[in-house]
Parts: sequence; structure tokens; C-alpha cells
Amino acid sequence: MSLDHQEFLRYSRQMMVEEIGEEGQQLLKEARLMVVGLGGLGCPASLYLAAAGVGQLILADGDDIELSNLQRQVLYREQDVGQNKASTARRRLRRLNPHIEIEALGEHVDRRDLAGYLPECDLVLDCTDRMSARQEINRAAVATSTPLISASAIGWEGQLLELLSPGDETACLACIYGADESEPAQNCSTAGVIGPVLGMLGSWQALRAILFLTQDAEQEQGRMQRFDGRNGLSQGFDVERNPNCPVCSHED
Repeated sequence: MSLDHQEFLRYSRQMMVEEIGEEGQQLLKEARLMVVGLGGLGCPASLYLAAAGVGQLILADGDDIELSNLQRQVLYREQDVGQNKASTARRRLRRLNPHIEIEALGEHVDRRDLAGYLPECDLVLDCTDRMSARQEINRAAVATSTPLISASAIGWEGQLLELLSPGDETACLACIYGADESEPAQNCSTAGVIGPVLGMLGSWQALRAILFLTQDAEQEQGRMQRFDGRNGLSQGFDVERNPNCPVCSHED
């Protein structure tokens, strides 16, 4: 379905960008994207994706909103405490942009759920804060050949992994971290995190998703970006496949 008059007005500033234009906006409208985790990363990521006009968003999170979330999870308000994150996020995003379709999964998705959804998705964003969930998403992305953008943050620092052919042409998450699902000693719950750092990383995920969905030009397939919030510095480098990776080496 082509863009209507209201959509031309809504996305006019975005479509003025040479690399987007009407064609790129149409590609966004036709895109289907899954966001797993609607916390400090998923809130800004989904806000910008919905505002940009990504036509179909699937939001997955089984957690309920807590008072301690409000320091960094910008979709929610104090009156939302106790409500499911995915359902609340859907309501807020629908108010922001009624032109798109949004599905909320108010549960922790497992391998079977991901196997059902990812083959129909152009991209999956890992916005979770648990290593076990990140590993599960990675395995599903490898199994279904779904491009994956994963981010994490702790304290003043964060990192973003862009794995556009996970386990095929590029590394998967397990190539870099191994397949261990145990939580690191230092994480958001034990060491804390600065809200705007999560905002930076979640916005970065949305930015890279928009670029991926609209650009025909070949992008770098496996890339890690690290962000230091205290110094305002970022550093990027390529990541390589591990030929002995416990998740994706069987495809060799």
C-alpha cells in the first residue's frame, strides 16, 4: 500500500533526507521488525521506530513496570507501575503513530516463540538485559537467518553489535561472548546504569535499523560500537566469526 496524504505530511522531514526519500519511506512502511525487551533500550528504540513509520512492530516483554524503571524507561509513567511493559508500550506508541501496526507479546518469548516470529521479520532488535535472553535471541537469529542488532549498557558505558548475517557471513553473538548463559557479576541490577546512556544506545539501534531497512548499498556485516558516556567517545571495530563457535560453526 502506497503512502497516503497524512503520511506524506507526517514523514516529510524524514523524506527530505536524500538517502530516504519516498522510496525509503515506503520500505519502512512495508517493514516488519521485532523488539525484544521494552526497558531502557527498547523504550527509545521503539519510540523512534514508530515515529519513523516502520509499518509493523512486534513488542515482546513479560515484565511489569516497577518504580525503579522510571529513571530510564521513558515510555512509562508512575501510574503505569504494575502494568505489563509490552502492552503499555503498545498503547503509548499507538498514540504517537496510529498509521502503523503494533503487536504486544506480554510474556518472555522462548525459542519456539522466536522461531515462529523471526522468519516473518526483516530485523530483530535485542534490547534485553539478561544474558540468557540474549543468547536465546542469537540462536533464533542464526537458525532463521534474521539480521540482529543487539545492545547493552552498564554504568556510563554501552555497546552495540550489528550482526546482519549472523552465523552466515558474519559473527553471531556467541562467536564473541561464547554460549554461556550465566549472568556476569557486573550488570545493570548490581552496578547501575545512567539513563541517557541507554537512551543513546537504544536510539543508535533505531538509527541502524532505519539505515538497514532503507539502504540498498551493502553495509558492513559484523560491527561492534562501544560508547563511553563519561568522555562522550565512541569506538567501532569489525568482529569476526569464530570457526569453533558452539552456535553457528555447524553451518560450515
